[in-house]
Amino acid sequence: MFGSSRSGTPQNRIDSLVGTGTRVDGHLTFSGGLRVDGEVHGSISSDDAQPGTLVISEQARVEGKISVSHAVINGTVVGPIVATDSLELLPNARVTGDVEYQRIEIQLGAVVEGRLVHQAGTRTQELKLAANG
Repeated sequence: MFGSSRSGTPQNRIDSLVGTGTRVDGHLTFSGGLRVDGEVHGSISSDDAQPGTLVISEQARVEGKISVSHAVINGTVVGPIVATDSLELLPNARVTGDVEYQRIEIQLGAVVEGRLVHQAGTRTQELKLAANG
């Protein structure tokens, strides 16, 4: 679960907190770890320079797109989720939106109203052709 680190990145470090009773309106970008216990109305993404861990607690609600490397969801998400490494849906998770993941764990009781789309671990590389002459 949250303490595991299959990809070698620290999955148990929380650097930022959106506390209970707090509402954030707008795009939220973080690095390291972010725990949401309140509400976020807008997208959440981790800094592209380093993998990020997002934890959505049981009482939390997010309305917007989530794009992170690792996510642990136990609350409500209304919007698409892109987890480039792994996604954990705990028993109280309620997701309304499409979910893209590389690895996923869904516990009994979690609900997803949307498509589950597996992303391959390989990256697409652009080929450049040299012209003769």
